[in-house]
Amino acid sequence: MAAELIKLYPENPEIKKIEHIVNVLKNGGIIIYPTDTVYGMGCDIHNQRAVERICQIKGIKPKKHNFSFICYDLSNISEYTRALNTPVFKMMKKALPGPYTFILEANNSVPKILNSNKKTVGIRVPDHAIPRLLVKELGQPILTTSIRDEDDVIEYSTDPELIFEKYKHLVDIVIDGGYGNNVASTIIDCSGEEIEVIREGLGSIEELL
Repeated sequence: MAAELIKLYPENPEIKKIEHIVNVLKNGGIIIYPTDTVYGMGCDIHNQRAVERICQIKGIKPKKHNFSFICYDLSNISEYTRALNTPVFKMMKKALPGPYTFILEANNSVPKILNSNKKTVGIRVPDHAIPRLLVKELGQPILTTSIRDEDDVIEYSTDPELIFEKYKHLVDIVIDGGYGNNVASTIIDCSGEEIEVIREGLGSIEELL
């Protein structure tokens, strides 16, 4: 069965459509959604079968892949990570919501399939109403992994209609939130003694460090 293509406007997402998408997530569905950076593919972090489906679609092994997940806000983050020190907390407060992924020490609330013996977890709070509303309605984070393009020039797929054509028999819903970005998030590792920039993306480092 083909996926649904659902149009949502970031400025004012229709709550009925959000509720429908959340129901699909609760039932183990996989969705593709816009963020403030690139389009992401995701599911409920507690649904093992859905996580395994994403791994099959992307051709990756759960234990080898570093998944991140989308939280609604900073207080949401604290449910899944060890206590943050003051400099890291201040930096995250300044950065989020925004185009950053923070790698933090995971606590025992992170589902085993996600941390798979890893001691860290990637956290995102995008500056985009659609994924944050979905997380808020769902009541827990959404696993996220970027939608990549096979094109050598364009690293990430940006057109939701082309994304739909490619993934319509693999996922349950593709959200059309307009054209996405072609630059991924900046990744900052805060799990060690020193703060380390792993990847420079859309988020400015100078503003934070």
